[in-house]
Amino acid sequence: MDELNFAADFPTPTREQWLTLVEGVLKGADFRKKLVARTHDGLEIQPLYPKAENASRIVRAESGPWRVSQRVDHPEPAKANELALLDLEGGADALTLVTRKAPAARGFGVRVDSVEDLDRALSGVMLDLIHLRLDAGGKGREMAGMLVELAERRGHDLSALSLDLGMDPVGALAALGRLSVSWDEAARRMGSVLGDLAQRGFSGRAFLADGRPYHEAGAGEAQELAAVLATGVADLRALEANGHTLEAARDALAFLLVADADEFLTVAKFRALRRLWAQVEQASGLTPKPIRLHAETAWRMTTRRDPWVNMLRTTIATFSAGIGGADAVTVLPFTAALGLTDPFARRVARNTQLILLEEANLWRVADPAAGAGGFEALTDALCEKAWALFQEIEREGGIVESLARGALQQRIAATRAQREKAVATRREPITGTSEFPNIREADVTVLSPLPASPLRRDEEQEDAALRIEPLPSTRTAEPFERLRDLSDAHLARTGARPKVFLANLGPAAAFTARATFAKNFFEAAGVEAVTNEGFSDQDKLRQAFVESKAKLSCICSTDEIYVMHASETAETLRDSGSGPIYLAGRPGESEEQLTRSGVSTFIYAGCDTLKVLSEALEAACD
Repeated sequence: MDELNFAADFPTPTREQWLTLVEGVLKGADFRKKLVARTHDGLEIQPLYPKAENASRIVRAESGPWRVSQRVDHPEPAKANELALLDLEGGADALTLVTRKAPAARGFGVRVDSVEDLDRALSGVMLDLIHLRLDAGGKGREMAGMLVELAERRGHDLSALSLDLGMDPVGALAALGRLSVSWDEAARRMGSVLGDLAQRGFSGRAFLADGRPYHEAGAGEAQELAAVLATGVADLRALEANGHTLEAARDALAFLLVADADEFLTVAKFRALRRLWAQVEQASGLTPKPIRLHAETAWRMTTRRDPWVNMLRTTIATFSAGIGGADAVTVLPFTAALGLTDPFARRVARNTQLILLEEANLWRVADPAAGAGGFEALTDALCEKAWALFQEIEREGGIVESLARGALQQRIAATRAQREKAVATRREPITGTSEFPNIREADVTVLSPLPASPLRRDEEQEDAALRIEPLPSTRTAEPFERLRDLSDAHLARTGARPKVFLANLGPAAAFTARATFAKNFFEAAGVEAVTNEGFSDQDKLRQAFVESKAKLSCICSTDEIYVMHASETAETLRDSGSGPIYLAGRPGESEEQLTRSGVSTFIYAGCDTLKVLSEALEAACD
């Protein structure tokens, strides 16, 4: 039976026709302000893209599924080994060994002081059947030497192993703020290490250009890409200057990008790095080869409050990294921000990948984003922006010199400030934390709570030949989490949470929308909202407020009811002993009258939520 193509009977609409219809709906509003979003790097994201023409497909070094990598970070080598074997038996085919004092260890990490410790941590792990990546921070050279020695002791042919030794002196400098030797000496050691590894038959990736220090500091996608490119180029120069060909230096490099919950930008970022590095290779006189690209889900996006939502975030991030062409993905367990993760959280992290690979079959299509207008446009825009930022770093003398001057830190700090403002005003809401919080959430289990100050600058007093201002490691949810911590302390001290009384006016249809908004708004700081079925009688409202024992109150209803009753309600609440009185909605023309009546603050979408809640919590806990 012939297929009927009904679409062929209709003319293909043009973008101009679509824009005409959109302008009619917008009724004179600015199209760019209403429908065009912007990233923190300043890139525009259009609401609609045409099909991309003549798109080039990205190519991975190996076809097939990406590697499912699990973190090994328990401090005790024997326990770390037990967890690693469970992961491998449960479907992982790669491990990321995070050692003590590495920035990514967050105060934990396997204690490896000798080859014997490493042997215990990897007991029963068949190095010739899995992929292994070391994550040792400033101890990278020392740990890499131990791993190679262990492999030789076990009789392995180094050339047959899939190893990433993860040495990244630039990343360690950025994260920790110091190098024990000068950069020239660090470069000399890099060359010496690679020469020794080559003589011993090692053919894996010795060095890593890591995007995590920049992403955790608040960098935009283009800034992260530029820093990774600049790190890779610094490594190439260091190795070439110390006796290695550019081809050998290139083959010794691997890359790591962070995957977060912004699907489109994450996919575009991973695709962009492959194109950008190929551009570096061509500029260096090399024939481009597929890079080894690792992904790790973002520490920056993890939350301590309602941590179950982290499962959704890491699922989107893993999907995006896989679609974007990652060779191996490491998923941070959903309780990572709370402490050392238990086997259940590790299993969820592992199964997040297995479901996407084996049930969703994401790996069966190579570069599925190729030709999609939105992805291709974002990839192109990221390439252009990241290359310009990379050139800026190069003009400053390269990434080490840029970090030494503080120039790169300053640019990332400016982007971080934009991001913090967007979070504070909830233009970038955090589900379960700043939006739809759950103040009665159940506890989750961790093996050990996260230290109050996870090790990052832990050897401050050690001699260092090179010191810089380290990049901070931040999570975007932290400001709201600090407010919730104050609420928890008040609960522990008094037996009750601080409260806000919702003065709902009129019928449910009138106040429900704004009462729901106010409840979510205040409970983001742990201020419990005391709600009701609404009032038309001021005496009943007064009685209900007194019985609630709340120190704060918030008037909720429609603008029309506000005109008639908001002022007298504010006066009733003020006379009944209410502290700060809030009104849900913008003040409009009645602001002066409402303020005289006792309304202290107006809450609405886009207001400085963090500032208002900080003041509210202080008043409620007084």
